[in-house]
Parts: sequence; C-alpha cells; structure tokens
Amino acid sequence: MPQYAKGDYIKVEFPDDSTGVSEWMWVRVDHCDDEKRLVFGTLDSIPLNSHGGRVTLGKEMAINFERIREHKKPSGFESPN
Repeated sequence: MPQYAKGDYIKVEFPDDSTGVSEWMWVRVDHCDDEKRLVFGTLDSIPLNSHGGRVTLGKEMAINFERIREHKKPSGFESPN
C-alpha cells in the first residue's frame, strides 16, 4: 500500500520567490510513487500569493515527499474552500 493514498490530503510548503515568504496549502492526492518519493495531486487551496501565476486552485502537480508537512485521510479533513 502506498504511503499516501488517492483522496488523502497533504499540506505542502510553497515558497514565493519574489517575497521569500512561504505559503502552506493543501493538495488532494491522486496517486503516489513511493520508489521515486513523489505524490501526484491537485491543489485544493486558494493561494494568497501570486507565485508568478504558477500555483492556482485545481492545478495538477507532483510533490516531493520532503516538502510534505502534514498528512490527513479524507475522513479527517475539512476543505479550506
């Protein structure tokens, strides 16, 4: 069984290169590659910073395990949106 399962939520740090300030947002997991230590999912938070337009609600992304700070199962998660 993968470390992160489809439907789980992970909290990820998104640094803003222009300000140097990080923002923490939730990503809904689609699938996980434990061998490559990557989680593939969709951003489930509305960014407060612009992040150069690269980070938007609903954006699909790959996240390295090292950037994950929190993990929740769907039953223990309330969407911030």
